[in-house]
Amino acid sequence: MPAQNIIPNLFNTIYNNEMRRKGECIIAPTSRLAREVLNTMKRHGFIDGFEYFEDGRGGKFKVTLNAKINKCKAITPRFNVKKDGYIDWERNYLPSYSRGILIISTPKGVMSHHEARKEGLGGVLIGYVY
Repeated sequence: MPAQNIIPNLFNTIYNNEMRRKGECIIAPTSRLAREVLNTMKRHGFIDGFEYFEDGRGGKFKVTLNAKINKCKAITPRFNVKKDGYIDWERNYLPSYSRGILIISTPKGVMSHHEARKEGLGGVLIGYVY
């Protein structure tokens, strides 16, 4: 069985189902990082919710979509970001300051770049959503 990139798979599955105007999608396989990314997306209103199902093969997420995503993608390679360096990355990946979030893995967990800036934290870029 080939190794799978779980985070790019998560973003691609969500994006493809949003473009087809589906109400929900199934994401497999899963990880703790994927769960945290989905929690961040839910907190910022990009998805309505998600449920985890154990299937004996790494589990699945059933994600409820709400048609608010125009683009979402994993950022590879995962770049390090200093606590005062978010503006440059916003310019690279987001259409404007008020639209969308960069998803960052920080020492205090996975959060958006707005939350990380408020907390004064740097981290590693995982992906973006707008």
